[in-house]
Amino acid sequence: MAENGIRSYSFEELALGMEASYTHTVSADDIDTFAALTGDRNPLHLDQDFAAGTMFKGRIAHGMLTAAYISVIFGTKLPGPGAIYLSQSLNFRAPVRIGDEVTATVRVVELFPEKKRAMFACDCSVAGKAVLEGDALLLVPSRAQPST
Repeated sequence: MAENGIRSYSFEELALGMEASYTHTVSADDIDTFAALTGDRNPLHLDQDFAAGTMFKGRIAHGMLTAAYISVIFGTKLPGPGAIYLSQSLNFRAPVRIGDEVTATVRVVELFPEKKRAMFACDCSVAGKAVLEGDALLLVPSRAQPST
């Protein structure tokens, strides 16, 4: 089914190995906006002079901003509108910097038909290098039952 031009998969349409990706180039404005929206004003993300004195040698994106690109996929591509996040594990592997092109990918790894839940392997990479890995459990709507 499509909602506002966005594909949505019912639980019954999911299959092991299905995957989808989303790519976004991180800008300074993205980081600044994320800080304003969340209140996370850690100078590591916002102050170049401060960040230059850290092990990262410059500003980096919030880890949760990077993780949000996974959410984009779940809400708009796979499974799409109507899916409900139940849990997410995140392992941050490397920093994401201004100008980095982040590719988030999710893949169906397990299906739980009795509860209409799906487990996804999740990762984000920059230039082929993992910057975030984890898994997510989602509740996926069942296909509409025909009315009698």
